[in-house]
Amino acid sequence: MAKYTALAQDILDHVGGAENVNSLKHCVTRLRFSLKDEGKADTDYLKQLDGVVTVVQAGGQYQVVIGNHVPEVYAEVLKVGNLQGSGTVDADEEGPKGNLFDRFVDLVSGIFQPFLGPLAAAGIIKGIVAILAVTGMSHDNSALYAILETAGDGFFQFLPMLIAITSARKFKMNEFTALAIAGALVYPTLPATIATLSEAKLAHVLGIPFELPSSGSYLQTVMPAILAIWVASHVEKFMKKITPDVVKLFVVPFVTLLVTVPLTFLVVGPVANIASDLLSGTFTAIMGFSPLLYGLLLGALWQVLVMFGLHWALVPLAILQLPELGWTTILIPASLPNFTQTGVLAAIYLKTKEQKVKTLTVPAFISSLFGVTEPAIYGITLPMKTPFYISCVVSGLVGAALSFFDIKGYSFGALGIFQYPAYVGPDGLMPMWIMIGFSVVAIVVSFAIQMALPVPTLYAKAEVAEPVASTKTVTEQVIASPLSGEVIALEDTPDAVFASGAMGRGIAVEPSLGEVVAPADGFVRLLFPTNHAIGLATEDGTEILIHVGMDTVALNGEGFTAHVTQGSRVRKGQLLLTFDIEKIKAAGYPVTTPVIVTTPTSDVQVTDADTVNVGDYLLTAIQ
Repeated sequence: MAKYTALAQDILDHVGGAENVNSLKHCVTRLRFSLKDEGKADTDYLKQLDGVVTVVQAGGQYQVVIGNHVPEVYAEVLKVGNLQGSGTVDADEEGPKGNLFDRFVDLVSGIFQPFLGPLAAAGIIKGIVAILAVTGMSHDNSALYAILETAGDGFFQFLPMLIAITSARKFKMNEFTALAIAGALVYPTLPATIATLSEAKLAHVLGIPFELPSSGSYLQTVMPAILAIWVASHVEKFMKKITPDVVKLFVVPFVTLLVTVPLTFLVVGPVANIASDLLSGTFTAIMGFSPLLYGLLLGALWQVLVMFGLHWALVPLAILQLPELGWTTILIPASLPNFTQTGVLAAIYLKTKEQKVKTLTVPAFISSLFGVTEPAIYGITLPMKTPFYISCVVSGLVGAALSFFDIKGYSFGALGIFQYPAYVGPDGLMPMWIMIGFSVVAIVVSFAIQMALPVPTLYAKAEVAEPVASTKTVTEQVIASPLSGEVIALEDTPDAVFASGAMGRGIAVEPSLGEVVAPADGFVRLLFPTNHAIGLATEDGTEILIHVGMDTVALNGEGFTAHVTQGSRVRKGQLLLTFDIEKIKAAGYPVTTPVIVTTPTSDVQVTDADTVNVGDYLLTAIQ
């Protein structure tokens, strides 16, 4: 983005400087400034500035029209002006859209994304430690082993600390206050303190139990830290509003800690224990009813249980079963999900066109072989969703098969490819060979299913797009109508920027049906977060912008639904967006929809029809 630095500085200087900016956000084509005094802005200069299409003053906003590169220019303006941006929507409206699961996935993957590299590296080190353990090394007889074990386990042990930092960024609170809260969660003497208080029947505050999860601590946990920081962010936000500036520096973090830490221990701990007890009782009942069903459910749900820390509900049962019987079957169906992750990761590596995904997949693949799946789940498969579903389904089927063969384990500890000796016992080597066989099945089946299905994109922006848009020379591209309705000349649209042709040449449609479909084969180059505008690049390299309505960005997505994601490949006629025409009109916005060619062309010829239906001829881009 360095090439936009000079432009960004010039724009900022001529809107009156950073000190004249109340807030800044952007839509699909424009920087939308809220200025303290618009009289300080040099509109004439900005209109003539290379890189600026025009300037529009409307709706209490000072709009600098940039075009397709507005996200890059926006980011650079924030940087050079040291501004806090409002993104594409109001701060209170920011965040993932969609159903609850989609929001959860976006939240968790966003929190883990910043430290995926070190997470994968720590996972590989844990694998090296496992290899050394097979040779007889341990922290009791080798300093090297002890150092490497610390290097690998330390990251996972204190995961709540890292989660606190990224969660604080996600929930917009002070990172150091968040770290203080996480530090309380992993305080080293806390488990012993609670045990002592419990023996004296003093482990309660105002009658509320002071408890830890079934694991005995919050080390290696994920959800408690996220929940604690979410609560803390709301406490901090409230305190900032009511605290006088003169004491805000220490009063805000003081109250935030004072409220959040006890609340976390007094709510999260008991709730986690109740959930664990219910889960333990449920799975025990299912095992008594049908071991096959138990294996299916535990195998399918294990990765989800681990994400929430609820897998600890079953670990004590296995620990008790082993010394009592000399063997255990409780956790056997959950022994191989790491290999279903291995399979989908291999397929993702072979099929993805995103270099960043390939780079992340390699260490995650290695870690999964050693039984460490966090880099795979949080960095790749869960954000992509489909690979995660495949992994869970195949894990369930493998778990049911292991229950059918009544495989027993005779020891605990090893994971991944080092777990097999645990199945050698009175029955000889056969259980071990069965486990190895189903490990191969888990990898092969999950690999085959993922190879047969599309691999979702993660970093869609233009990694996939660039080669398509730049390897062919367009001479003539026919574009079908993406909408049904009345045809309107572009110069007759109620927006000066589109009407002037500054954004490109094209035509507009007054839609009679609230649907937008793909006008040609290609891919989604840009999908605005509020779903009111979409940019496509055809297979011949022509770029099309479809902007539903005028100033509809102000609706913040209300009335709009996207049926594709940025980076998606689309076929002509495929549904892209739906929108509520009456709702948009009721809010006072026109639904007139420009369809413009944003790539340089020598000519754009448009239909002479008065009305069009979806799929009818609309325009031809000639280059």
